Amino acid sequence: MIKVSSIKQHMYCPMKLYLKTHVDASETKDYQLAIEIKKLKIDIQDLIQKNMRKVKKEMVLSEIENVLSENIDPYIKSTSNAIKSMNIGLEASQINEIIDDAYFNIKIIALKTKQAMTILDKHAFEIIDMFFPNCMYSYLIKDQSLGVIGMCDKIEIVDGKYYPVLLKSGTPPVKGVWDSDAIELVANAILIEEEFRNDVYVGFVDYEKIRDRRPVVMDVDLRKAYFNILREVKEIIDNKKKPNVKKSPRKCEKCEYKEIC
Repeated sequence: MIKVSSIKQHMYCPMKLYLKTHVDASETKDYQLAIEIKKLKIDIQDLIQKNMRKVKKEMVLSEIENVLSENIDPYIKSTSNAIKSMNIGLEASQINEIIDDAYFNIKIIALKTKQAMTILDKHAFEIIDMFFPNCMYSYLIKDQSLGVIGMCDKIEIVDGKYYPVLLKSGTPPVKGVWDSDAIELVANAILIEEEFRNDVYVGFVDYEKIRDRRPVVMDVDLRKAYFNILREVKEIIDNKKKPNVKKSPRKCEKCEYKEIC
């Protein structure tokens, strides 16, 4: 089975995928750390959602922020300690960034919640679906016909329609989304269509650093591009085809395989 993560890696550098697959097949600590941080951020979002059910329409903004913040600090600290015990390189600066992101998000949600409660004259638990639609996190899907397996960061379900969502912590482009993010998103969309027998017309990339959600239309051109890349990935993984790539000083300098590439 081809992993969606392999397709994403091919988008970054086909040679890195080749070396990782046929020279060093072990998972890197950086990849493991990224997965654990993503899980932590998802859990924080779930805590905020649970806390939101306690918010009343008569509360002032500072009270709402305090309620939404309940148990956030202890959970981040305990989970961070658990990640540290795995020896995968979680640094204090990364923990601080997670905490800052969480409280910045709480301030935004508190403000939006207060405005919505005032306008609609309802308590938060009555309007929680406006902020947290029904969704599934870290959902594993296999497509036997295509031979692809992937873990969807988030699938939102609205009025019976399924919307894949990527959660990205990196710096976004000025407009739109990165090509690699679009390909990863359409890969997830096609997996969702096969799993739930439900057409997917649009997905979203959440660039967490700037709190911006950007839509991606699952059109014919994007789907064709995905299948072309999927064929290339299968050639590299299954047939050990060595790709021809142009060197990129920016990428190559950071690559763990630069000494053997």
